[in-house]
Amino acid sequence: MGNTLEVVTLITAILTILLILVQQRGASLGSGSGSSSELYTTRRGLEKSLFVATIVCICVFVSSIIGLLIIPA
Repeated sequence: MGNTLEVVTLITAILTILLILVQQRGASLGSGSGSSSELYTTRRGLEKSLFVATIVCICVFVSSIIGLLIIPA
């Protein structure tokens, strides 16, 4: 059981990193100088799917770490 949780933890860690890197930032280059016209944007389509997948992946990652802490080696 411990080996399975270790593999799940490793896979979800890598997948989480990739999902975070693929997501777009909310700010454009113009906001670097302080002139951002977008204060709030709604996620739609693929961006929303990536956001939800990232949250699910993080939940699985945290759950697998807690499982590794609870189950004795």
